[in-house]
Amino acid sequence: MGKSLVIVESPAKAKTINKYLGKDFQVMASMGHIRDLPTKRLGVEIDTTFHPNYVTLPSKKKVVADLKSAAKKADAVYLASDPDREGEAICWHIQEAVVPENKPVFRVLFNEITKRAIQEAIKKPGSVNMNLVDAQQARRILDRLVGYKISPILWSKIKAGISAGRVQSVALRMIVDREYEILAFNSEEYWSFEAELEGPPPFKTKLVKWKGDAVRSGVKPTKCTIENETQAAAIEKALKQASFVVSDVKRKAKKQNPVPPFTTSKLQQDASRSLSFTVKRTMTVAQRLYEGKEIDGETSGLITYMRTDSTRVSDDAIRDVRQYIDTTYGDRYLPEKPRYFKQSKNAQDSHEAIRPTRVALTPELASPFLDRDELRLYTLIWKRFVASQMAPKEMDETVLQVQASDGLFETKGVVVTFPGFSAVFGEATQDEAQLPDVKTGAVLDLLALTKTQNFTKPPARYNEASLVKALEENGIGRPSTYATIIATIQNRTYVEKDQGRFVATELGFLVTDLLTNSFPDLMDIHYTAKMEGLLDEVERGTRTWQSLLGDFYDTFNDFLKQAEDKMPDLKHLGLKTDLKCESCGSATVIKNGKYGTFLSCSNYPECTYAKRLRDLDPASTAVPILKALINLVKTDQVVVDQKCPRCEGQLVRKKGRFGEFTACSNYPDCTYIHQETTEVPCPKDSCDGEILIKKSKKGKVFYGCSAYPKCDFVSWDRPTGNPCPACDEKTTFLKERKRGGNLVVCANKECAYQEQESALEPTHVE
Repeated sequence: MGKSLVIVESPAKAKTINKYLGKDFQVMASMGHIRDLPTKRLGVEIDTTFHPNYVTLPSKKKVVADLKSAAKKADAVYLASDPDREGEAICWHIQEAVVPENKPVFRVLFNEITKRAIQEAIKKPGSVNMNLVDAQQARRILDRLVGYKISPILWSKIKAGISAGRVQSVALRMIVDREYEILAFNSEEYWSFEAELEGPPPFKTKLVKWKGDAVRSGVKPTKCTIENETQAAAIEKALKQASFVVSDVKRKAKKQNPVPPFTTSKLQQDASRSLSFTVKRTMTVAQRLYEGKEIDGETSGLITYMRTDSTRVSDDAIRDVRQYIDTTYGDRYLPEKPRYFKQSKNAQDSHEAIRPTRVALTPELASPFLDRDELRLYTLIWKRFVASQMAPKEMDETVLQVQASDGLFETKGVVVTFPGFSAVFGEATQDEAQLPDVKTGAVLDLLALTKTQNFTKPPARYNEASLVKALEENGIGRPSTYATIIATIQNRTYVEKDQGRFVATELGFLVTDLLTNSFPDLMDIHYTAKMEGLLDEVERGTRTWQSLLGDFYDTFNDFLKQAEDKMPDLKHLGLKTDLKCESCGSATVIKNGKYGTFLSCSNYPECTYAKRLRDLDPASTAVPILKALINLVKTDQVVVDQKCPRCEGQLVRKKGRFGEFTACSNYPDCTYIHQETTEVPCPKDSCDGEILIKKSKKGKVFYGCSAYPKCDFVSWDRPTGNPCPACDEKTTFLKERKRGGNLVVCANKECAYQEQESALEPTHVE
């Protein structure tokens, strides 16, 4: 009897699974996709049935040849890619391109890489789910149509090498729209009061009402706003002359239930907030935990599949965690019944929430076998899962109200009476305030009265956590795509990070403005979310992928034709503004040239008037994009909450010959310049530096090691942080090409690995 062939995606996974299945199985890796649409042409027959013309990826020719040889000799072939649409599509491509006709071929699914899960999956094989394949195929073709049809228009109108994307462009619009909100924001003054009263013990309480109306305490307007110092002084005088009398005391017991175990987006958000991980870093580390680590001589996956939007947990896992809670914490911490969480409206429920594969493997036990990032993320996942099945946190809440003149003061005190789940996840014993034991009608001594001038603040720019939350809430993309979306808009220099928050660049504003006016449907958040629903219909088999593409392309093609003719040409004709030429009185236009964006006379070349945007007053124009661009380049921008590491001076954002940079405000006494990092460790052996983003004397971006001159690593290509799937190199690199079709390549000259960038991007999560 011959061997059966099992094909997985990664070599690490293949090595682990091979140990579980034994000598009757051979496990090989496809290293992701083996086929994709061609890079130098559209590859989609749009005039007929939208048939995709798939080609074998150049870097996978040897892989495909080896898989074909092994499949030919095998008794049967088991396809075991990841359990989502993308994984299903990989299985189908392998089945079509590798497996001989009439050879038995099966699809196996597992949610965790453990011996039990793998062996059970092999015993219950199925077949490739073509509905999932069609959904992925529809998404891939949609993205190809948008990227390959719109990008050339942007090249001719703005600059070569830039791109549009069906989802990335909408995410960019969200960031740009937030910039417009900030620009249009008018700060309003309001005053607040806080009284310190003698209980005993002394406690502080805030003014919440004046003459029966709620007092403003933030951006949201209320019926009573203390607008200026004159009003505040009058209220202060009245309060200082008043008696502070307890008007109401409410005491009640409260319970707080734990949150569900992690979904992909919630893990990305929590890791960003509590661990300061980027989304990409979170997914990279989670992938390593999923694929497995060798612990006490046995290799096993530590967490379940990390691309999911389901909160469902298997009965076996619930039984194990309840037993662990009972044994470790006692029956007081164990609810009478298991806890099941309500699924979100659009959740795919094909597999579980993210949880540890073995709850008995505590972070303390796993610590010797994990690096720092792996341990921190595993601890977060483990604690949240265990806490999700524990008893509620119990508290006694006291609400104390005090009347003084026409003002009502209120304060809340919470005392934790039983920590419940917070003994594992969250603060177990933190009390909000210790309030005195007073009764209604008691008169309290005023120890201090503080009035504070406040100003409303504009909405905050998105950081990674808040952007992921906004994408999820608006139904833009899927959690597995968020890391790619965020990386793409940064790699295209449409946005930059300032103190961890996204700021749109000139290019980001211009691309968004032109796309929004020329492709209103495509750039509409609700339309993009609706498309996700249509793709779900394809997955359920209630709609064909060809009909979805046909309906989309009919409208899209009309917008394409209009854009080719009517989209403003920023290279030659420019974007019209409401300002007049200072030389001839003609209208002016915004143009994009070799050295960036500038204001030009529309009567060029007869009139050669031109002006830098930084020399304009934003108040002189009513055109939103011009006002935004002027504000973007107008003045140095203080970097909030960051001091110079050399002299403790304030860091500021400056404009130089080679673009923006961050430096110390004490220049020339202090010459410190802050350098941005890619967060990718230096790939050179025995170097503990990380790769920084630098600029050459001619202003070209390159990447170098922070340990220079001790380490001389340098690259023109951006490191991805993802290891090469074909060799042992620590990171691959993104090689950008002016006409699109960017490649992910290996720097090892002896390794021929290269992959079209889009072929590597996950497109969906189940």
